[in-house]
Order: sequence, then structure tokens, then C-alpha cells
Amino acid sequence: MNNKYVIGIDYGTDSVRSLIIDTSNGNEISSSVFEYPRWKDEKYCDPEKNRFRQHPADYIEGLEKTVREALGKTPEAVAGNIVAISVDTTGSTPVAVNIEGKPLSLTKEFENNPNAMFILWKDHTAVKEAEEINNFAHTRGGMDYTKYEGGVYSSEWFWAKILHILREDKNVREKAFSWVEHCDWIPALLNGDTNPLTLKRSRCAAGHKAMWHKDFKGLPSEDFLVKLDPLLKGLRKRLYEETYTCDVKVGNLSDEWAERLRLSKEVSVGVGAFDAHLGAVGGEIKPGYMSKVMGTSTCDMMVSASEQESSKLIKGICGQVDGSIIPGMLGMEAGQSAFGDVYAWFKNVLLWPVENVLTESELVDADTKEKLIDEISGKIIPELSQQAEKTGVDESGIIALDWLNGRRTPDANQNLKGAVTGLNLGSDAPKIFRALVEATAFGAKKIADRFISEGVEIKGVIALGGVAKKSPFVMQVVADVMNMPIKVARAEQTCALGSAMAASVVGGVYNRLEEAQEAMGRGFESEYVPDPENAKKYEILYNKYSKLGEFAEENS
Repeated sequence: MNNKYVIGIDYGTDSVRSLIIDTSNGNEISSSVFEYPRWKDEKYCDPEKNRFRQHPADYIEGLEKTVREALGKTPEAVAGNIVAISVDTTGSTPVAVNIEGKPLSLTKEFENNPNAMFILWKDHTAVKEAEEINNFAHTRGGMDYTKYEGGVYSSEWFWAKILHILREDKNVREKAFSWVEHCDWIPALLNGDTNPLTLKRSRCAAGHKAMWHKDFKGLPSEDFLVKLDPLLKGLRKRLYEETYTCDVKVGNLSDEWAERLRLSKEVSVGVGAFDAHLGAVGGEIKPGYMSKVMGTSTCDMMVSASEQESSKLIKGICGQVDGSIIPGMLGMEAGQSAFGDVYAWFKNVLLWPVENVLTESELVDADTKEKLIDEISGKIIPELSQQAEKTGVDESGIIALDWLNGRRTPDANQNLKGAVTGLNLGSDAPKIFRALVEATAFGAKKIADRFISEGVEIKGVIALGGVAKKSPFVMQVVADVMNMPIKVARAEQTCALGSAMAASVVGGVYNRLEEAQEAMGRGFESEYVPDPENAKKYEILYNKYSKLGEFAEENS
């Protein structure tokens, strides 16, 4: 066992990362990161229209480069003892494919058509379609296919995105044979069988985003889909009925990809899953603890082995799916559409004069301007945090809403907007920043409160991701607002580590994912304990946040 290694591949929003992991202890042997060049150049996206698309060529190039580069940093004996590869990706991130399972954007006709590319998780072009799905599901009578999705379907998810593209683009509609999630397509590519009728589909993606459930015998019925929109006629039979958990083997590396990656054809390939879900695995999620992946947005997950909790329908979350996180347990997902993105937005607002006025100044040379912009950009959030920390909890009187990118949960509504109230002439940047941090913490508490009110016990929180690692100020505010202890996972790359844990089961090193977690988990590096006095003050501010939210939602 000491000589067995696995590769965990994590496809994030901006880049892909490959880690080579020792299965005996979870130690990282080597890693490599590849930033998507087309995405970095902002191709195929239109933020004003909430359109965010990614070209599959970015994914393929990143896959080959990161694995080969990571292998190049290890002794030859390591490469010879790699037993499996597993992948996590963002989601829901579907793409239109032809009958061979090739994304349309990899063909000459569609190579520059954004509608033929992967529709990134945060693409909100399908708000109208999501509203239609909700209205139809709740009013038509018969089976409510949203009931295991928290009762609210989101524009960020599979069917809404597909319906939007089918309506918008006649050429894609005519050439798309089927649709495949990013986390399903990469393992199929590695295995060499991208046939959309036979490739193994992720339980995680299907259950949380596509209204798949065993009670429905798969996806929503043909009758439901056709009555929703005739453009969906026949698509169901070109998708799937069966789904698979992340401990299942897809197959082995194909001849092509074994050669491209310089690995053995005996390397096993596992069923894919979403990044946050395998991040929760890498962060050692267990029943009773909420796993919060805290980055640009958040994904909040829980697992339960309790029959009582498993039988309860939880309103307004992003689904409850058997085996979506830990096989054999119910996986529950929620999250915020913007978290770190809220802070980034405020930073960009403050940077506007620096980027647009300083650049026109004739007082300094171009090289100095560039260095000043970089220095100021890097220092804004740390300085705001330091000064905001000096402001008392209830000192500023400012209350903000964190819905700058809509609301994912509880009760998805991507039409909602952010807001700030209580400003006066003494409201400076650190005070406004503190209010924004508190708003994101209040949004986190809303999610926890929903779980608790629906009968799901939360003993504590496990935090993962960039914000958890880099911002003690934010983490303390969240702990105080939620009035719960928060442990920060030690592993730097929990999503890739979770993929590696899944790969260790797929490769036969461990029998169950829990065994892999115990052997390969890296533990926790710190813990934030709520301040009782601040927690009491935040209860008052939380009520004000809730009332502001109710007002904004009623009048939006």
C-alpha cells in the first residue's frame, strides 16, 4: 500500500490542478496548475448578460499539461505505481455533444460559438427558463420533479441551461444529439468511450442538478419535458437512466490517453463528481458537520446516515441525493452564489480611479504605474480587513445584502440583487467592507438555519477554500454570526485531495471512501470559536438583515 499512488484532478472556474497523492497517508508528491488561456482572455463570455462559457480545448490542454508536468516532478517509480485517476469539476456545467459525444465546439462549424461550449456553473442566462420549470412543476399536478431539489429549480442547473440554448440557437439545436456534464465528459475522454448513451453519468451531477431520482426511474418523464417545451421531445432517451457514485470505476485509460499522459493502460478511471462535493470528502466531512467550501461563492454540504433525516424533504436547498458525496449516505447541498466575489466587487469599485485615472497620469512612468496598481490591488483587502476589525460589531449602522450574484439558497432566486442601507457621511470604506463581510456571514447563517429548522443537526462547521485559508477576519465574523465553531481543513487543495481519495477506492487500495478519508485525511490547521458577546450583538443585526431581505425580495 505504501507504494500506491493516485492522481486527483480538480477543474475549477479559472484553472485545472492535478495532484499526485500517496495513498498511505494523503501526502502530496507533486502538483501542477494550468490556467485556461481562452477563459483568461475573457473569450466567449459576456458578464453584462451573465453569460459565462468555457471552451473544451482549455480543459483538454490543461488535462494533458498538468498530469505530465506533475509526473515530471516525481521519480519514475511513482509513475509506475499510479493505480487510478479521478476528476472533479464545477457544476452544473453541461455541453451539447454530437452522436459520438464530441462537444460541438470541437468541430469546425461551432468552434467559436459560445452556445456550443460548456455552460459554466455561474452562467445565469437561463433565469426565464428556470422560472418556467418551477411554475410548471408546481402547478401542473402529478409528480413534482423539483421536490428532491429543495422545491426550487435554479438557472445554474442542467435543464434550464439546455432549454435556453435550444431556444436561442437553431444550429446547436439541430446538431446536438445529447448533453453531457463536464464531470462526466472528462472521465469518458480518458477512458476513450464518449458515447453519450453508454458513458457513466455522475450521481452527484444528475441528482443535484438534473432532477434525477430513483423514485422517478431516472430523469423527469418525457410527458413532463415535452409539455414544458416541445423542443425537449426525444432528448430524455438520448441522455441516461442509470447514475453512479464516485467510488465506481469507469474503465481504464485508453491507448491514446495512456500515451498522452505517459501512464500505463492499467490505470483505472473513476466516475467524476462536482468539485465542492469531493472537496467535502477531502475535508473529512462526516454526519453532523457542515462542510463549507468558501471561495468566490460557497457550497455548503452535509451528509446523513440517519433514516429519519434521509426521509425528510428539505425546502429551498440544492438537492438531497443518495450517495452524491459519500456513497451509502444522503448528500445535501446548499450554498451562496457570491461570497468572495462580494469582496472582489468592492475591491474593484475602489480600484476604479487607480486603474482609470492613475494610468492617465503623466507624473509617473508606465512601469511605475503598473507596479503601483499591482501593489494597491494586492493590499486593498488585507488593509480593509485590518481596519474593519477595529470597528465595533454594531458601530457603523450599515446593513448589506449579499445577493450581488442572486441567491442560490435558501430558495433560489437569481433575479435578486445586492443592497446596502444605513449609509451616512461617516461611512468609510472599512465600515462598508465590514458590512459586506457580515452580509456574507448572515447569508451563511440563513442556510444553517434552514437545515436546522428542517430537522438536520449541525454540530459544527468544516471550512475549506481560499477565504478560509487567507482571511482570519472573515472567518471570525462567520463563526460569531453562525455562533458555531469552525474548523479549517489543513489540506491546501481539498477538492483534488477528495478526488484522490475517490481514486484510491476506484483503484482498489481501499474498500470504502470513509477508509480513504481516515488514512489520507490531513486534519485541521485551526479553529475559530464564536465570541459570545459578539454572537448576541449579531442576533440583532441578523434580524435587521432578514427584514431588509424580505423588503428587497418583495419589491424586486
